[in-house]
Amino acid sequence: MHSPSRGFATTPKGSAPTPSSCETVGALATKPSNWGIVECRGSQRKGLGNLALTSNSFQPPGQGNSPLPCLGLWNHFVLVKVRGSLGREAFRGDKADMPVLYDRLLKLKEMFNSKFGSIPKFYVRAPGRVNIIGEHIDYCGYSVLPMAVEQDMLIAVEPVKTHTLQLANTNPLYPDFSTSANNVQIDKTKPLWHNYFLCGFKGIQEHFGLSDLTGMNCLVDGNIPPSSGLSSSSALVCCAGLVTLTVLGMNLSKVELAEICAKSERYIGTEGGGMDQSISFLAEEGTAKLIEFSPLRATDVKLPSGAVFVIAHSCVEMNKAATSHFNIRVTECRLAAKLLAKSKSLPWDKVLRLEEVQARLRVSLEEMLLITEDALHPEPYSPEEVCSCLGISLQELRTQILSPNTQDVLIFKLYQRAKHVYSEAARVLQFKKICEEAPDNMVQLLGELMNQSHVSCRDMYECSCPELDQLVDICRKFGAQGSRLTGAGWGGCTVSIVPADKLPSFLANVHEAYYQRSDRSLAPEKQSLFATKPGGGALVFLEA
Repeated sequence: MHSPSRGFATTPKGSAPTPSSCETVGALATKPSNWGIVECRGSQRKGLGNLALTSNSFQPPGQGNSPLPCLGLWNHFVLVKVRGSLGREAFRGDKADMPVLYDRLLKLKEMFNSKFGSIPKFYVRAPGRVNIIGEHIDYCGYSVLPMAVEQDMLIAVEPVKTHTLQLANTNPLYPDFSTSANNVQIDKTKPLWHNYFLCGFKGIQEHFGLSDLTGMNCLVDGNIPPSSGLSSSSALVCCAGLVTLTVLGMNLSKVELAEICAKSERYIGTEGGGMDQSISFLAEEGTAKLIEFSPLRATDVKLPSGAVFVIAHSCVEMNKAATSHFNIRVTECRLAAKLLAKSKSLPWDKVLRLEEVQARLRVSLEEMLLITEDALHPEPYSPEEVCSCLGISLQELRTQILSPNTQDVLIFKLYQRAKHVYSEAARVLQFKKICEEAPDNMVQLLGELMNQSHVSCRDMYECSCPELDQLVDICRKFGAQGSRLTGAGWGGCTVSIVPADKLPSFLANVHEAYYQRSDRSLAPEKQSLFATKPGGGALVFLEA
């Protein structure tokens, strides 16, 4: 197979798509639809002339012997621009959410025309995610186990000849914004919605070292509940990165895009890992993913067929960029790594993540838990004690190790944070192992790991809140084999593993016990409590 090497481009004029070994989903119709889907059957993911189709990159259109313009393969689906039009039937079949997506795209197109007086040239979709297990450990260097959800960010885009970025949102709560494409400024003190778009835009701009960028009109539509722990902000960063890449016609693999977007989201002041961006690009329908870092890679994890994962919103919102909780945890993990390294006579000044300590010592996660108990004490550390342990001054601590918004923190709980990270990293590997071995009591075993994860997040990492704890208890009471907070915490959502035959009663009972009795509500209601399944990753739709 050819190695993926190029980005998007438009269809050569006058070329007719030849399906080759792929066949279209849905028949050609006269309805005014402008995007089509081709399903590539078979497991080799080949066909279409000599154009190799892989799930690792954005493929160039019109390559090889086939003029079929391939725009990237996700779960065996290639988005193409077709001559003529495809009706909404093309959005049916295996992808049950495609009719909904079709309607959203049409509505977005109409709103774009109303807003800008023109038609979008293309649309980009990037999904949110639910992290099944592996909380707060990606930025420590450890593997996580998320899946994409069907909720997503959609952006309609029209490149323009000016150098102005015009950003609008279908949600009236988010005001319009415009700026020069060549002078992007991101205010870390204000996590406004458009700053997340600017993160993705700036990430691509700086990666390629570009200075004279074209402008664009963009209309954003999202149905991921904000500040819910389902990664709405990262989905917008990823969407913006892919929008910018597409406008520029540049070439990147999905892995490269994920890494750039993970790095660029830090422009807004959040020192996160790379899980959210990785799953948004690397997700495939029907499977969760073990996401590993350094190097970034994704492995399929087949979830149990007899169980369903249910997301429930606590109705408490927490914006990572607006609070210091998240960055304090990142800093505590960094300090714990340095003190553990120092205790083992490692070059602590070069160590940034807890995983690096384990890698340098070449020991197991279980051994790291014992080392943590020996080297760190459960009582909180003061900045002065940290300095004493490392042999540095307070000034050096503040300027060389602490982030700007953690320089005034007075206590650091290093023992508790390290214990959570090493035990949670072990639970992720156990979860994957159980999924592979598929024992009869698989759902029960996975549920126990999720329960342990929540206890650790609540007690050792202290990233839960009373509402999340109550919601987890209610979910377990009404049939969940396991339930835990998901996302950063301090609000947001829980994820529960529920036997499929108990799903209807589970949803009804949880709704009554948590949402009706306490008069909690989110609009629409289906955003509060819903079953989900692994969805696909980022997509591009071209207007014909």
